[in-house]
Amino acid sequence: MNFSFDTVTPLSYFKSLVETDEEFPLLEAAACIAQDEEPNLDVQDVLATCDALLVRLKRRIKRHAEPIQKLSVLNQFFYNELGFSGNSNNFYAPENSYLSEVFKTRRGIPISIAVIWLELAQALDIHAEGVSFPGHFLVKVTLPDGLVVMDPLTGDSLGLDHLAERLAPFRPHMGTSGDMDTPLGLFLQAAPPKEILGRMLRNLKEIFGSQEDWLRLIGVLDRLIVLNPDALIEWRDRGLVYIELGRHDQARSDLLHYLESSPSASDAPSIKLRLASIQSE
Repeated sequence: MNFSFDTVTPLSYFKSLVETDEEFPLLEAAACIAQDEEPNLDVQDVLATCDALLVRLKRRIKRHAEPIQKLSVLNQFFYNELGFSGNSNNFYAPENSYLSEVFKTRRGIPISIAVIWLELAQALDIHAEGVSFPGHFLVKVTLPDGLVVMDPLTGDSLGLDHLAERLAPFRPHMGTSGDMDTPLGLFLQAAPPKEILGRMLRNLKEIFGSQEDWLRLIGVLDRLIVLNPDALIEWRDRGLVYIELGRHDQARSDLLHYLESSPSASDAPSIKLRLASIQSE
């Protein structure tokens, strides 16, 4: 009798998590990203690290504590005792997006710090959610007395005036002038796990693209396409990166998929030229 076993790769593991439904385990899926850099990374060890912090945190929570009390204890523990904060010395280092490293150094960027903070908050039954705010990922907590919006790097609460000030530089680049009148509340909608993970991956895409680190960029694009197969721009970009790597068969496949799926795209003529250039080789 012949037995066949499918090899579990970092990408297939990632796919098994994110294709289940919209509410996949965010911490685990986010921790998987570091396997592109460290294939032998045991993601369960990363989760165990968070569980150990949660055990310590729960010891500080009084029985029947109110949500505002839980939030106060969490922030004291997370920011003051553990010392989680932004990596101001090297904000654009890819390690800031690898949760295994963020747990070790307790330094990261807003979204990676937020993913860890959210895991702890939600485990305490705090109604906490991520907010994909332009320029700086935020978190929000719904309390009986109202809404608290926080900077995940510091735990500071942000008032409406402060949020409007942060949003102002981005409004002119959001399309039509009507966006200037878009209510602030629309920018404070809760971000589902898929959106949060996509933003984490696009941060890495921008870093590796600016460095022309094509091999590492391919790994990120693979994950973006697994996360959202309908994101045609990622297929296009992966095809263009494959050209840079001289992997023309894969480039043709991706670019043809892009053109067939969006024949009227504004960049279709230029993509056809790139495709023709490698088909003639």
